[in-house]
Amino acid sequence: MTTPTRTPYGGGAIGSLRAGHSPHRRPDERIARFVAEALGDARTVLDVGAVAADLPFGDGEFDASMTLFGVHRWSDVPAGLREMRRVTRGPVVILTCDPAVVRDFWLYRYAPEVLDIEALRHPTVEELASALGGSGTIRTVPIPLDCTGGFNEAYYGRPETLLDPAARQAGSAWSFVDDRVREHFDTTLRADLESGAWDEEFGHLRSRPTYEGSLVIVRATP
Repeated sequence: MTTPTRTPYGGGAIGSLRAGHSPHRRPDERIARFVAEALGDARTVLDVGAVAADLPFGDGEFDASMTLFGVHRWSDVPAGLREMRRVTRGPVVILTCDPAVVRDFWLYRYAPEVLDIEALRHPTVEELASALGGSGTIRTVPIPLDCTGGFNEAYYGRPETLLDPAARQAGSAWSFVDDRVREHFDTTLRADLESGAWDEEFGHLRSRPTYEGSLVIVRATP
């Protein structure tokens, strides 16, 4: 299998995650394999981070392009997607969250404000596919039980971990809520774990090998 040449731009997602200092946020190789599959046999790949509206590359310069957990940070999403499409001959791959199902996670019971923010920050998968044009697919990515990604759903079967402030800080939506929300979350989740209420309702998740939630790959070809 040919290893593609990756060009990071604007804090490319893979580079920025690897450079991070948080032990709670590291690239998960199992999720990375789904991204690699979506990229196909591309030899040159543009890895776009938080800046995309004016890419300094020629038309069709790359075999493929991707952005991982980055599109919701862009100030002009349609412009960024048009630019990715312009510089890419083949597939454009976006790893993101589907805001339509973000609130279906158990965390909504304890910190609805966090997931409300998460849902509002992410473009819909339909908007992404429409802006990219061409032929598109949307694929739900299964999250492994011991996922190292650091996003909220990575702890679907390990609720105690989210009681650690450092683990919560790895998920950017927590930075948009105040101490009241964080304290309410900590108090109520801790109480339900101690009483067994969480396990009574959600305990089956502790042994589920993967979880299909809001994590998706949007892939578009010309």
